[in-house]
Amino acid sequence: MTNPAAVLWDMDGTLVDTEPYWIRSETELMHAHGVSWSEEQGLEFVGNDLRTSARMMQEAGLELPVPEIVETLIDSVVALIEEAVPFRPGALELLAALRAEDVPCVMVTMSYRRLAEAVIAACPAGSFAGLISGDEVDAGKPDPEPYLKGAALLGLDPAECVAIEDSKPGLASAEAAGTIAIGVPHLVELEDRPGRILWEGLHGRGLDDLRELTARQSA
Repeated sequence: MTNPAAVLWDMDGTLVDTEPYWIRSETELMHAHGVSWSEEQGLEFVGNDLRTSARMMQEAGLELPVPEIVETLIDSVVALIEEAVPFRPGALELLAALRAEDVPCVMVTMSYRRLAEAVIAACPAGSFAGLISGDEVDAGKPDPEPYLKGAALLGLDPAECVAIEDSKPGLASAEAAGTIAIGVPHLVELEDRPGRILWEGLHGRGLDDLRELTARQSA
């Protein structure tokens, strides 16, 4: 069995467990401006483009411009990441296995570049060959553009690439782009339907699992 040509990684909730950081930051910002907010509302944002989340916060009563909301949230989450990077179980081990076999990885995230680079800096050197961030795409997830750009960054057909996602918008984006998309649900359940690949987690998963999927999809 051959390796996948590349692995395209979502960041929040897939590589690192930063979703609680986002929910905490959103809640603190809303409460600071006197707007009622709950964790359940925050879960609705998982996987969203940051501008989409900011507009939803405006609709809920936050009277700040979208750019200010986005930058405030990023500042808060970057500060939390600088204290501790909460990697998801099995993520670093899978990255190491891919690096050992020279399988390139690209991060495809709706977080902005300065936040994504902080996470990449915490990974072992050489883990990622490239980055597509939320401030570098015209249409965010669930649009296929982010994953199309992720594959194009390496000069690859998306169908040759495995994508790993935890959110509904992210998995929809990866599937629409034509990647071999794996859903690894974390805070939000993902619909199980015919043809969809779902794993319970990354712990215990390795390159052989990705080779098997690649071989099955190309058969």
